Amino acid sequence: MATMDKPVAINALHEHEMDGYEKIDQYNPRTIKRIADKYGEILKDLGEDPGREGLAKTPERVAKALQFLTHGYDLDPAEILRSAMFKEEYQQMVIVKDIEVYSLCEHHLLPFFGKAHVAYIPNGYIVGLSKIPRVVDAYARRLQVQERLTVEIRNCIQDTLKPLGVAVVLEAQHMCMVMRGIQKQHSIATTSAFTGEFQQERTRAEFLRLIS
Repeated sequence: MATMDKPVAINALHEHEMDGYEKIDQYNPRTIKRIADKYGEILKDLGEDPGREGLAKTPERVAKALQFLTHGYDLDPAEILRSAMFKEEYQQMVIVKDIEVYSLCEHHLLPFFGKAHVAYIPNGYIVGLSKIPRVVDAYARRLQVQERLTVEIRNCIQDTLKPLGVAVVLEAQHMCMVMRGIQKQHSIATTSAFTGEFQQERTRAEFLRLIS
């Protein structure tokens, strides 16, 4: 039975900076051209002139933005974790909270964004703390729904590290609710997923208290 008296909480932003990760944009020129050509036609269908000065480069910009926003398809989240797994007998709760999340809703291709809070209880292995935000990002940078994103993060950590339990809570604001449809500008959607020890009320309550 894991002990819960000394959890470790890490601010994801600072740990991400410590990782030394530098974003490098890489694009497939043929994919960019195909997407850009289609967006030129979309602009025409919207009643715009894709040749005017302000829109002349918009199809290419949109194509590059979409390729970056969905680059998670090219990442292996499990391999991200395996690249920094270490044997360790530590068996107390490890929390990485306030992980920034940016994703695209697959229903309208509009953004949703917020924060993820992730915890696990090691069972022989720990992982480099910066890898957990990287896993979150790898799944978020795909066409998503928040419910699936929450479960995918949980399952990846559980299946790869085999810990005593995993907890994921994701809080996000959806532009499809803010800008269209119901237009409720302050609505926040919260989803959660738990395994193992976090299915026990005491452990789950401790985690929720620490991230609140």
